[in-house]
Amino acid sequence: MAVYIVAVGSNIKPEIHIQQAFSLIKKMDAQADIATLLHTKAVGFTEQADFINTAFSFRSPLDGAALKSHLRDIEAKLGRVRTANKNGPRTIDLDIVKIDQDIVDDDYFKYDFVKKVVDELAAKLS
Repeated sequence: MAVYIVAVGSNIKPEIHIQQAFSLIKKMDAQADIATLLHTKAVGFTEQADFINTAFSFRSPLDGAALKSHLRDIEAKLGRVRTANKNGPRTIDLDIVKIDQDIVDDDYFKYDFVKKVVDELAAKLS
């Protein structure tokens, strides 16, 4: 069973949507963990509310593609609307960053807030 770390972000009722997303992840793995909540400024498109970013770690029998589809379903369930502006406001954003020991998303290297929460959970897993 693979160990995943997923980056999480929200700037529309973030406390509510992050908790709802975590509850849905815990249905997959009751031992799922959540990193520290970080308050961050919007990146790319800055004319919007600040974000709360964190990460979830959990185990899943799903492969990366199947999990990505499942995460998209969670985003839709929580009201995520995809627009032409990929950096626009969102209820929840869930991106696979790490599968077992492999970094699979360049955001880990581009954004300190992603690296910080992923590394926090990775340290707990080792």
